[in-house]
Amino acid sequence: MEKIRLSKLMSEQGLCSRREADSYIERGWVLVDGVPITELGTRILPTQTITLAPAAQNRQEGRVTVLLNKPIGFVSGQPEKNYRPAITLVSAETRYSADRSPLRFSPQHLRGLAPAGRLDIDSTGLLVLTQDGRIAKQLIGENSRVEKEYLVRVTGQLNKDGLARLNHGLSLDGEALRPAEVSWQNKDQLRFVLRQGKKRQIRRMCEMVGLSVVGLKRVRIGRVMLGDLPLGQWRYLREDESFG
Repeated sequence: MEKIRLSKLMSEQGLCSRREADSYIERGWVLVDGVPITELGTRILPTQTITLAPAAQNRQEGRVTVLLNKPIGFVSGQPEKNYRPAITLVSAETRYSADRSPLRFSPQHLRGLAPAGRLDIDSTGLLVLTQDGRIAKQLIGENSRVEKEYLVRVTGQLNKDGLARLNHGLSLDGEALRPAEVSWQNKDQLRFVLRQGKKRQIRRMCEMVGLSVVGLKRVRIGRVMLGDLPLGQWRYLREDESFG
């Protein structure tokens, strides 16, 4: 059996991100079969048992995840062409008044807070920002299968077999898309459920079957719903909520 880099194995097992794993290893917070490992690049057998020291567990428990209803005109990540990043909407003043989380907002919660997935500048709806590498990996990792649901307003004339092709049969960037769930909600709105997230995927899919997107809103990621969260406001992910 081939040995695997410890940090890679920790990421695959969902213990943390690879970057976090290296940080924990340097601090002596990772144990393999009960023995602390401090050397970066250490390789172990997949059958060996990895545990995190209490210090690492405490650090993970203190990390927050924020759910934001992103308006049009804000970018998900780094500033682009003078557009503001979505994280600038996260403040004490913009917190949803009906947020049931017991957490009190702290500027510390903005440190390392990063989007777990994109939402285009001209799209609205549920955007996840997190300090937790485990959640980021769950939502945007290579093997992520977490569903993302969108309501999409369209114009144009759907091509013959267009709806079937939206569900399965289209390719982007030279790669066949995973099967989707696409259905009409009313005469000008489609519901999309995707299990991947290529750049501007829905808009490009619609263009390929004769439709133009005039409005796009993400309403669900996994088991977490946007619900009645007002546009431009945010709340904390609660302990009783999970995406998977």
